[in-house]
Amino acid sequence: MYEQDYIMRLIKEMVRTLLKLLFNIDSQSPSAELLENDEQRQTLESLLNMIDEGRINEAENRLYDIIETPDGGDLKTALLFYSYLNEKSDEFLEEHDFDRDEVKQGLESVISKYGVNGFTDIFTE
Repeated sequence: MYEQDYIMRLIKEMVRTLLKLLFNIDSQSPSAELLENDEQRQTLESLLNMIDEGRINEAENRLYDIIETPDGGDLKTALLFYSYLNEKSDEFLEEHDFDRDEVKQGLESVISKYGVNGFTDIFTE
């Protein structure tokens, strides 16, 4: 229980830190409105709907397809995706074959792909 709470807070702070440092966005609850591009906003909303439907693995796979060719907007989309996923309860995640550690690992993978993992190493050490 405490470990899962710790991981949840860790993920939240990693996302907030990256949004602030890379995009100058300071938000307690990041959402799709932070995306300037309508297409990116629609893509994120589609991914979030998939999460709500319990299709988490499928949504994450689609996210990885989207970020295959990295650009700043896609990083922001990925950060918002994992922020939203992180807000789901442990029970919801488990019901849909996912867990908090997978959220953290997915976020770390995306951060590494974009080469900005140095900003968040402080959280994981």
